[in-house]
Amino acid sequence: MLKVRVIPTLLWKDFGLVKGAVFDSWRRVGSILPAIKVYNSRDVDELIVVDITASNERNQPDHESVADFSEECFVPLTVGGGITSLEDVLHLLHSGADKVSINTAAFADPGIIDSVASRFGAQCIVASIDVKYFDDSGYRCFSHSGSQDTGKDPVEWARELVSRGAGEILLTSINRDGTMQGYDLELTERVAKAVNVPVIASGGAGNYQHMIDVVLHAGASAVAAASIFHYTEQTPSGAKQAMKLAGIPIRQNFIGLVNK
Repeated sequence: MLKVRVIPTLLWKDFGLVKGAVFDSWRRVGSILPAIKVYNSRDVDELIVVDITASNERNQPDHESVADFSEECFVPLTVGGGITSLEDVLHLLHSGADKVSINTAAFADPGIIDSVASRFGAQCIVASIDVKYFDDSGYRCFSHSGSQDTGKDPVEWARELVSRGAGEILLTSINRDGTMQGYDLELTERVAKAVNVPVIASGGAGNYQHMIDVVLHAGASAVAAASIFHYTEQTPSGAKQAMKLAGIPIRQNFIGLVNK
């Protein structure tokens, strides 16, 4: 088993840090830069920052803000939202992003994954898949921050994205998002078994046991979370210690010794 990563997710809207539930009812919970500074000292493995309005409003990625974020971030930084071209990726990497997360643009033009992988390498691409479950029809992928039903099956879509060069899958359950009721284990297991790249489970973490379960029972290679860290006393360090006690290999970080 690969060493499992703990990755806080920071959702960015109109220059503020926001959090909602089921991809709705977004409310401001602070500012991005202070949150990044806090996480630098909390033994996180990576950070994911996503502009949740960029695709819906057809905005280009805010490279200047990303440069500011990167200056304060001493762990690998993944940036998503509004990416539609190789030029966008190039600007984000030059601004300090280590990886890019692509979701909506891949549905419009799957070839963007091929192009980015060919130019920058698979390790640069985190393919983001947002999934909603329906009682009558099962799982379907959504784009535009969960607002548009693509009709695609998440397992088949994950396979295609990986075949085109995606180096990781960020798999988010829209139904579980912000509920703190646990990850969707069935969804995660289906996708993890279907691809040969790491799957980052997202959506639903409410306690450390949820993280342990999605790794041991569903095959996730990393856990992404937001609400658990915003609204409870539980921390990334605590999550890693709990997973270690459960026999899960984790990364030991030395934040602050080496700056980006």
